[in-house]
Amino acid sequence: MSKKNITTLKQIAEELNLSISTVSRALNDHPDISLKTKEKVISVSKKFNYAPNLFAKGFRSHKTNIIGVIVPNIAHYFTSTLLKGVISEAEIHGYKIIISESRNNVQKEAEMLETMKQFGVDGILLSLVRKTHNVDSILKVLEHIPLVLFDKVSTKVPCTQVVIDDEDAAFRAVEHLINTGKKRIAIIKETEKSFNSEKRFAGYLRALKNYNLEIDENLILSTEDISMHQGKRLTSILLSLQNRPDGVFAVTDGAAIGVIKTLKKHKIKIPEEIGVVGFSNSENSIIIEPKLTTIDQPGHRIGEVAFRALINEINNNDNTVNNKTIVIKTNIIVRESSFKSLVTT
Repeated sequence: MSKKNITTLKQIAEELNLSISTVSRALNDHPDISLKTKEKVISVSKKFNYAPNLFAKGFRSHKTNIIGVIVPNIAHYFTSTLLKGVISEAEIHGYKIIISESRNNVQKEAEMLETMKQFGVDGILLSLVRKTHNVDSILKVLEHIPLVLFDKVSTKVPCTQVVIDDEDAAFRAVEHLINTGKKRIAIIKETEKSFNSEKRFAGYLRALKNYNLEIDENLILSTEDISMHQGKRLTSILLSLQNRPDGVFAVTDGAAIGVIKTLKKHKIKIPEEIGVVGFSNSENSIIIEPKLTTIDQPGHRIGEVAFRALINEINNNDNTVNNKTIVIKTNIIVRESSFKSLVTT
């Protein structure tokens, strides 16, 4: 197969007997170029199917209008809502997006950061992998490129960070179960010391302490893979206890749905015997029966705000690095898994 020919500015210039700089300025709608010349250049560029090399252009101008986005798992529902928020805001501001997946792998995350830097992106939006403890690779990139952390963040990185208040959201989730009369509330969380999971665990503990409820280590279960499958497995462990819980808070909807499936399998009444609350307000939260009470995590909003924060960093002319945390509000969505008398919506 023969190699395809790529049209260059030089070929267009030779076709019209113009200088390369004139062709370039005409394509960029420069005011010094006459309308007649612009029309000729555009006509020939279309004829030759000319496409500008954004990276070469960015190398010359030190600006590509391209933003790099690195997330742990593109397939995750919540991540897709984050990306939609980023993309919609990027379109408004005239930016292109390069999306990469770290696959929750520390080495892959570092490689993607380096690749984004080599591409010459104007800035990077980064959601950390669970096991990101050494942030040296991030700090090196931050020396050269504006970077904003969103969703999964770290206090070790001195940059703008866009998050929800995970601790407060978890507190309200557990408080809701307490207000429905539950007194032995279990939690299903991540084994890894991820920023989000630890904050949600802190909220769980604070709620129990505030309402003078016993903190029973048997009701604190952890798993590295916080999935529906693990939710099922850990619920079986909870049901094997002599003193079962009467409520379960899972730090993801996936795990919470696993809880519901196992309770139904054992013919346990939800929420009369055991109430269940999840976290994220995923699409599956309204498909499962009973519908899942959950924390609404506004991914689209987080993506929008993170993008705008990054644009502010890019346009910051004094080269100072902002080190602030932007907190996005969450709400608890009460459904039948925790409150039986609720009218179905």
